[in-house]
Amino acid sequence: MSDGRALGGTVEVREAGDVDTPAVERIVEAAFGEHGVAINDVMARLRGVEEDMAVELVAVADDEIVGCVALSRAWLDARERLVDVLVLSPLAVAPERQGRGIGSRLLAEVPPVAERLGAPLVFLEGAPGYYGNRGWSPASTHGLERPSFRIPEPACQVLLLAGHEPWMTGRLVYPDAWWRLDLVGLRDPELGEVERALGGGR
Repeated sequence: MSDGRALGGTVEVREAGDVDTPAVERIVEAAFGEHGVAINDVMARLRGVEEDMAVELVAVADDEIVGCVALSRAWLDARERLVDVLVLSPLAVAPERQGRGIGSRLLAEVPPVAERLGAPLVFLEGAPGYYGNRGWSPASTHGLERPSFRIPEPACQVLLLAGHEPWMTGRLVYPDAWWRLDLVGLRDPELGEVERALGGGR
């Protein structure tokens, strides 16, 4: 897909294939710890439904997969109609490769890929400081609602693409796989800890 420099060498970003799944799963588990298994479970379900998984990208350095990002399909429940949108999750980098710009390289590929897929919006749940410095903004500032109150409001981030129009406001709706595995937002005590860290409360 494209090459770029990251600290410590050249990183190629390309679309993932079935053969890459074991390496992707190892990176997700290493990056997310105990949550990694559940994330891999939901990814497997999304891959099993062609319409739900839009695309997966991997970062390759020294002939080794060192990071990954996935875009899955979701909807915005706007007043006019349902709008097809994308959700970015997960973004993962092998722990020994973190801090070298690989996550930023993967994020840089998201806008052109999402626009080729026809998405006007891409959502994620993540750290506002990290993503805010990379072109993302709080969904609430654009009239967009999080799918659950268990996602702290500052953490529900959105990327507006060329296809976005002002009438596209409303609630984000996740596909069934996220709900079945209880991976929409957080639960206490972790939810409370994150809310306090972001300066909010219940």
